[in-house]
Amino acid sequence: MANMSTSSVERGLAILELLIENNEGLQISEIARYLALPLSATHRLLQALINAHYVKQEVLSDRYVLTLKLGAMGLRQVSGMNLTEAAQPILDDLARKTGELVRLAVVEDDEMTWVAKAQGATSAIRCDPISGRHVPLHTTGMGKAWLASMPEKEAVARVVATGFEAELLGPNAIRTVAQLRREIRRTREMGFALNEQESELGLSAIAMLVKDPSKANRVVGAVSIGGPTFRLNTEKLMSFAQPLHEAICQIEQIWPARAHTNIRNG
Repeated sequence: MANMSTSSVERGLAILELLIENNEGLQISEIARYLALPLSATHRLLQALINAHYVKQEVLSDRYVLTLKLGAMGLRQVSGMNLTEAAQPILDDLARKTGELVRLAVVEDDEMTWVAKAQGATSAIRCDPISGRHVPLHTTGMGKAWLASMPEKEAVARVVATGFEAELLGPNAIRTVAQLRREIRRTREMGFALNEQESELGLSAIAMLVKDPSKANRVVGAVSIGGPTFRLNTEKLMSFAQPLHEAICQIEQIWPARAHTNIRNG
């Protein structure tokens, strides 16, 4: 492919992206139709990709499919990074899209710990709370999302064991077992957790869990989007649910490759 023009390279990349989305493979006529290319040009591009070992043609179906080369290259790139380095571009992109503070926490040694962040706010008024390493469970979106993933009895026991007077405590913080049970059930129903001045006055956030698909979707972390309450009412927080979910899906794709990385020292 070294002698190809820029347009040919772009078309070759378009074929790779198309085959990623259609992992069962496509006929040459389907590829040409999807990309609005002549059959002759499509054939030349596919042959170049085959010669470079990115694509192969199945003998029985004549469909073109990706080889493992592209995936192996991605894994080699990710394996050279620790988890926070690999996830940082995703956090940065989410912060740009939302214009607020994005944070990543991981579950390690039976605790949830903040490990990375990205600031998207460009105005003088921004949220960047100073907090400890460990995420309080019942007063933060991340913590509540994690609690909601547990059996209710276990979740309540964890909070009762540490007490309701958390390190971060806002005016709307949960202060009773009955409130905690209601919030756990609400969070489960929504599929994400909200923090509306629960960790501190004037701060609101939305959070979702990160799960490891290679380990039966075990909870391994959480991502939150937070900012000043005057900018982030409930409706605004809810509007962040979709971009937050999309970012988490991206993080989950790289998580299995980083499963054995020492996150704390990475």
